[in-house]
Amino acid sequence: MPTIKIGENRQTVITTFEVTPGTCQDLMDELNAAYRDFISKQPGFIAAGLHVNDAQTRIANYAQWEKREDFLAMLRSPEMRERTRAFSALCKTFEPVMYDVQETF
Repeated sequence: MPTIKIGENRQTVITTFEVTPGTCQDLMDELNAAYRDFISKQPGFIAAGLHVNDAQTRIANYAQWEKREDFLAMLRSPEMRERTRAFSALCKTFEPVMYDVQETF
């Protein structure tokens, strides 16, 4: 389970996917399979969560990694590059962005 704390030396990645109601579940299935079968088994992976808006036009993915380099290594692997192409075919756009926690309430 993700935890959000200031000062932890973790890499947070938030990815948003723009989808249609017709492709939302298909992309969710692909993302679930990617996390279950590959991403969650990679060195440095801590936790992740997938979120869908009510209209099924956006998927948000919140992931935590021990280090930035761990996330980048996973992202650049041949298997993830193939999975990323499959994600691209099911959405209009997606963008992973790395963040550092600045404050919690």
